[in-house]
Amino acid sequence: MDIKDLFEFIENYENKEVVLEGWVRNNRNQSNFGFIDFNDGTYFKNLQLVYDKDLKDFDKISKIRVGSALRVKGTIIKSVGSNQSHEMKVSSVEVLGDSSEDYPIQPKRHTREFLREVAYLRPRTNLFNAVFRVRSVASLAIHEYFQSHNYVYFHSPIITGADCEGSGQMFKVTTLDMNNLPKDKSGKVDFKEDLFGKQAYITGSGQLHGETFAMAYKKIYTFGPTMRTENSNTKTHANEFWMIEPEVAFCDLEGIMDIEEEMLKYVIKYVLDKCPLEMEFFDKFVEKGIIDKLNKVVNSKFVRITHHDAITLLKDAKVDFEFKPEYGEDIAKEHEKYITEHFNGPVFITDWPKDIKAFYMKLNPDNETVAAVDLEVPGSGELMGGSQREDDYDKLIKRMKEMDIPLEGLTWYTNLRRFGGCYHSGFGLGFERLIMYLTGVENIRDVIPYPRTPNNCDY
Repeated sequence: MDIKDLFEFIENYENKEVVLEGWVRNNRNQSNFGFIDFNDGTYFKNLQLVYDKDLKDFDKISKIRVGSALRVKGTIIKSVGSNQSHEMKVSSVEVLGDSSEDYPIQPKRHTREFLREVAYLRPRTNLFNAVFRVRSVASLAIHEYFQSHNYVYFHSPIITGADCEGSGQMFKVTTLDMNNLPKDKSGKVDFKEDLFGKQAYITGSGQLHGETFAMAYKKIYTFGPTMRTENSNTKTHANEFWMIEPEVAFCDLEGIMDIEEEMLKYVIKYVLDKCPLEMEFFDKFVEKGIIDKLNKVVNSKFVRITHHDAITLLKDAKVDFEFKPEYGEDIAKEHEKYITEHFNGPVFITDWPKDIKAFYMKLNPDNETVAAVDLEVPGSGELMGGSQREDDYDKLIKRMKEMDIPLEGLTWYTNLRRFGGCYHSGFGLGFERLIMYLTGVENIRDVIPYPRTPNNCDY
């Protein structure tokens, strides 16, 4: 049986014998008795195993090392200790997998930097056990939200010829021999000799493909891995990460903000309800007050403000910002922090300058801004980014030409505006950014099982 089932129905197992399989977190032995902190991965809490001198192999059990895999049999009894309600009085122990003396995860505090070096073992620590369980639960919450609201789960291609975020940020895919590249008459690499007959990329976003399915199903969402080549070593960037990208037909900018707010609140509440032990751990050891912070978000009404008004707010602030806020320009992390603190909660910033946004965003009537939105949240800054998509064929073509976006290869995308197109919107949510927000963990490398960052492709 699983330890999770045991704890959830503990009264039913009191004074009954059970068999469990799991791993040793700690083994504290004394002359006549000992205690093993035992965990099988299904529950955040350990089960305490108590063994005494009456067992014929007491000495052998007392020498079992941390990390060993065991099968244990014993009776569940009420605990006399104050740290747990019940424990197991052991009757037999079988070592299924020994652990050597140099096992790295000993019962002491380890730095996160060290644990990244043994990433294949770090889920056995309390911190990462909690982080990756929350990641799993949050993933389910996202699917349940969209599935319960009539969305179709769309699998966008990983290998693509479409350029959504800029080919300079996309990994190239090829089967060509890099030591003997075929060349055309002009001396350039002849991609006609490649597997797909042309240059191909690993996707940086599923949005463009998602829009095609939104024109058939009305509401779709993607949830999968994306890769970008950005050479950034910040705490919030990785070269491989997961994205959630809904696309909704017959939805304008105000409507997509409503969806963003509702979805985020749903996921937060779901995690708080399903992971109380893990959230208590984060609140105590990672970010004090995180439960109150998240509950406040669930019960708040998100503020909506234009980019112009946000810049005005920043300019009027009596703060010596490192980066001076300017109309027509992006906002910095320090600006995001000020804005969320000023409004004491999450803030939607809308109607961004067109020159700093993507080609597919709908041009506003002022011809200077686009119907784009970023959601800023306290403590984390930007969490989601979205827009109403340009549904006017001529305006989209003009915009692509202005931004030197090659029309060739994207006819299938632009044709959506010719074949029953409609107003539609969507947004992107970086899954790791969400997990960082939910757990208080500051570095993206610590919310991905095996992070892929510059100069790091271990495991």
